[in-house]
Formats: sequence, structure tokens, C-alpha cells
Amino acid sequence: MVALAGNYLGASGLFRSLLWPPLNTLGVCIPSVTFDMAHSNIAAVNEPPIRNSSPCSSYFRWMPTGAHGLAEMLKAIHDASHNVRLEMYIFQNSGVGEVFRDALIAAARRGATVYVLTDYFGSFLVPEDFWSSLTTAGGQVRRFNLPGWSRFGLRDHRKLLICDERFGFVTSHNIGPEYAGDGVFSGWRDLGLQFEGDLARELAGAFDEMFSISKFRDTHFIWRRHAVRQRRVEAKRAIALLSAPGWKRNHLLHALITDFQSAHSIRILCAYFLPTHRLLRALIRAARRGANVQLVLSAQCDVPLLQNATHCYYRRLLKSGVEIYEYKPQNFHAKMIIVDEDVVYAGSANLDVRSLHLNYELLIRVHSRQVAEEAAEIFCGDLKHCRKIHLKEWTTGRHWWNRAIGRLACFFFTRIDPYLASWSWRR
Repeated sequence: MVALAGNYLGASGLFRSLLWPPLNTLGVCIPSVTFDMAHSNIAAVNEPPIRNSSPCSSYFRWMPTGAHGLAEMLKAIHDASHNVRLEMYIFQNSGVGEVFRDALIAAARRGATVYVLTDYFGSFLVPEDFWSSLTTAGGQVRRFNLPGWSRFGLRDHRKLLICDERFGFVTSHNIGPEYAGDGVFSGWRDLGLQFEGDLARELAGAFDEMFSISKFRDTHFIWRRHAVRQRRVEAKRAIALLSAPGWKRNHLLHALITDFQSAHSIRILCAYFLPTHRLLRALIRAARRGANVQLVLSAQCDVPLLQNATHCYYRRLLKSGVEIYEYKPQNFHAKMIIVDEDVVYAGSANLDVRSLHLNYELLIRVHSRQVAEEAAEIFCGDLKHCRKIHLKEWTTGRHWWNRAIGRLACFFFTRIDPYLASWSWRR
């Protein structure tokens, strides 16, 4: 079971190729994207979305697909004149990765300061010499949390790009060919949020902090700085919620539960759903008091064992009145939460124990009716590609073997994985 959990814990390709059976045999669609296809998908979005005249719309802009997000990020790197900060969980040695690397090299050569931070486990298959041209050009590249059993459970799962401390991007997608699609006909279903101004400057500081501690030279000193890394960064109309490993007060989880407690409407796009007890209780209580709670999950998942674990929650959620939908066309990897008509969350975090307590994550909470309305349009568009799960069909149609597998998987992801991670921190 530990081997089966490998993909969920982070390796971009190693566990898929060595420890997993071919995903197509499990009914999972993993698109085969060549360099030409990936490059054409990125290049297809040449123009940024039309800006409306309101200051809110000019401050935040949705990137509704992975291809769109990659294109906008690439354009920002090309336009950067002073500095570029890129923090990415998975950066693949692929055609898409080479396009981004070359853009970073070009930025360094024209005088911009370039910093790249990738997670060691997530980007395990990227060789060291992949970045040699960038470091020669003056860029700095680090891998977060170099190998060590005492820190094996730590993951930097954030996806962040800051250019010139003015333009910022948070996304659900990594950098690789499977993310360079529209999520319907090709590529995984992803999205992102672009912003500018004070929030970008504040998150540049958060990046610098992560970059400085990435090698974990002094473990005890780092853990004394835990409260600094798990924090809120406030800006006009938005709050960036940065979480870090630990079981103490979690600003991200606290903000979600606080919003859910008074919500009349909760709409969630989530790639991996294994909520904590408090979060599950907040969703169920909201549905029982009459709130409209809609949950969009993946019908085909790159981590089948995790999907089995998620199924354990369906019956209880459906009985409480939560509407559950499964996205059918491609692997579903988006992360977005809309609360009522004026609050929306976007970023890297899933609603699972690992994102909420074990990983370094980032969600941005935007308080804006217009941004929430645009998010609602994205949500409704995804619903058109979903099938609704009904309680009667679900309770009578599942085999006892699937239920048993789901319970074991749920126990592993919600109990064993957190225990092993916590044990490694205490060493």
C-alpha cells in the first residue's frame, strides 16, 4: 500500500513507471502529449483575457485552463525585467519544461534575477544538468528538502510565480505536458489565478523565506520558525493563506471552516478529497441547515487508491444533502472553492489531510463579487461535463470488495501517512 501511495505523495514519474500498473488498465486517461502538441497548446493563448474597467477585474484574472495558465506564466517570464521567482512542486524534464527553462535563461541573460525552487520528491526525475545553462546565466536553482529519512514526509506543494514583485500567479497545475491542455479534449483539468500589486510583493517575501530554508541545514532552527511560515498575508481584497506541516492552528483550515459555518452556498472543485473531521463536519452541517453544497471530484484519477478512499465519504455526504458530481472527460486536478456570491479560494491545496496538515501549501482567498461570479461561470462550465452521483444508485451499486478497499485506503491516507510524517518530524 505504501508503494501504491507513491504518486499521491509526490514523485512525478518514478512511482508511475515503477510501482504503478499502467493507468490505462485502471480506466484512467493519461494524455500522451508530444512536445509539438504541448508547445502549440501553450502558444495558442497569445493574448491575455480582456480586462474589464473595474479595479477588481484588473487586479485578479482567472486562467481557466492549464494551457491558458502556462501561456500567461510564460508571457510574464518573457516580459520580466527585474526578477523572477518560480516555486513549483513538479517541474518535468519535457518539452514544456524546456520551454520554461529557456524563458528563465533568457530572463537571466537580460539582467533579471531568477530564482527557481522545486520540490525534490515531486521533481525527482529532473537531472541536475537540466538547470546547468540557467545557473551559468546567473540564475539560482534549489530543490526543496534534499533526501533524508528524517524529513521524508515534507513536501513543498505550492505552485507560485512572481515576476518583478508586481505580477503573481497561483495555479493548480505543475509544469509538464499533461497540464498543457483544455481539460476536455486534451490534458488535465486545471486552472489558476493571476494577480498584481501588493499581494505579489508580499508573496515574493514568502518565496524568499522558503528559498532560504530549502536545504534544511539547521533542522531545529527551522522548526522554531514554524509559526512564521504558517501565516496570513493580507492585501487589498485578498488574503494569502500559507500553510506548513504541523497540527497546530492552521490559518487555511480555520478560514475555510469559518466561511462554511455561515455560508448559504458552497461550490467546490477538488482534485483529492479526504477532509479532516472538522472540515467534513462543517460541510455536512452547512448542507443540513439548507445551504446548497456542491462538490465536483474526478471520475478518473491518477491515484486510484486515493479515489477509493474518497468514496468512503460519499454516502454520508449524500445523506446530508451534499450534491456530488464526477468530472468525466479528463483527469480532474483543479482546486477552487466558491462561498456564497462574493468569496472564492484558489491555489495549490486540496481538501485532504496531506494538504491541510503535512504539506507546504498556498491558497488565496479573494473577497470580490465579480471574481466570484467569474469563478461561478467556470464552475458551471465544469458541471456540464460531470455526472451526478445519486444516493440510491451509490449505496446499491458498490461491491463489498470496493468498500473494503476504500476503507483500507482511507485508513492509510488519513492515519498511517500522517503518523509516518509526524514521526519523521520528531526525529
